[in-house]
Amino acid sequence: MDELPIGRRVAYWRGRRKMSQQVFADRLGKSKSWVDKVERGVRRLDKFSVVYDIADVLQVDVTLLLGKEVERKPEAQNCIDQVEVEEIRAALERYDQMSAFFQAVPHSPPLPEMRKAVSHAWLTYQHAKYGVLARALPKLLRDAQAADSAHANSEEASHAAHLLGQVYQIASSALRKVGEHELSWLAADRSIAVSQRAGDQLLAGLASYRVGSALLALGRVRPSLEVNVNIANRLAPVGPERPKADQLSVYGMLLLNGAMAAARIGDAATVRDLLCGADQASLELGGDFNHYWTSFGPTNVQLHRCATAVELGDGRLAVEAHLSMDKAGFQAMLPERRAHHYLDIARGYTQIGDVERAGEMLLEGDRLAPSEIRCRPLAHEVLSDVLRRTRGTPPAPIAELAEQMGVGV
Repeated sequence: MDELPIGRRVAYWRGRRKMSQQVFADRLGKSKSWVDKVERGVRRLDKFSVVYDIADVLQVDVTLLLGKEVERKPEAQNCIDQVEVEEIRAALERYDQMSAFFQAVPHSPPLPEMRKAVSHAWLTYQHAKYGVLARALPKLLRDAQAADSAHANSEEASHAAHLLGQVYQIASSALRKVGEHELSWLAADRSIAVSQRAGDQLLAGLASYRVGSALLALGRVRPSLEVNVNIANRLAPVGPERPKADQLSVYGMLLLNGAMAAARIGDAATVRDLLCGADQASLELGGDFNHYWTSFGPTNVQLHRCATAVELGDGRLAVEAHLSMDKAGFQAMLPERRAHHYLDIARGYTQIGDVERAGEMLLEGDRLAPSEIRCRPLAHEVLSDVLRRTRGTPPAPIAELAEQMGVGV
């Protein structure tokens, strides 16, 4: 795909958008013959205004038509590469809600179909199928934005806004995994505004959790701590009535995220307090559940005990907590959570100098959910550390994983 002529690039993106030449021509206001000549290189594209029109119809950044094509490595097929990032960015840069203020949205998917698509996207994320999710997200974002605009003044307005808020959160989480922290923050921030229109405090609370995660990834640790704790306090169960399960789940996840931020600045006392509060919420919940796609419960609290210990630099405590964890509860967790934990424990083992066990944890995570290990910049850093500190030739499985991830041995 390197250095393709612009006509071939147009044909490539038209194919990815699943548009026929006739449909593409109609949307451009050109003839099918004109499109065919452009794609074959018979007709030159010498007007920038036309190139920008093409980029708008194809919903890609114009630089992808004019610049060098991103190389797509075979081992990255299950990750989110720069092509997908640019497509997601283009979808986030759309302002269909403002356009709908002036004229009706021409097309909007039925809300029942949108609900199924959003649920499928959540499950795809929680099974760490990041490549599959990345290829679906741009269209899902555009469809959710269109649905939100189309139903803005109808009885379904809150339902459409709720779905869009969820899609923004899925995008935020996926982008953060692959190091696109600014875009992750943008998507999470969008979700907060949309969640308010949806009239759902728990969705807004979960959007705040995503904002906190993005801020933490950006190194904005204290703002991350503040947003998590402040919103958790507003959602804290009060009164004699038994709190609802979904409320406990969102509240507990905010506390856990706050604990991660506190650990990043070395505030062990706040970490203990927040973990204690989350633990109490998990006991009231009575088990591990996936309300509001949180995977919250006693097991997730244990995972965060390990993760916060690693952030505090106490690898020994993290490993001890890992070894004493309820195995049945852990095995019941979704793949993304378990593989994420193996990455945390790999870091813990490197902190106590056991690079052999650290490598084994990376391999366990890779067997369970390859994308969680191979797609995350943090995993690349940990693997590099393991290789650097391994005496002699690294074990064959580690060397193979390093080669597949493009990490130098």
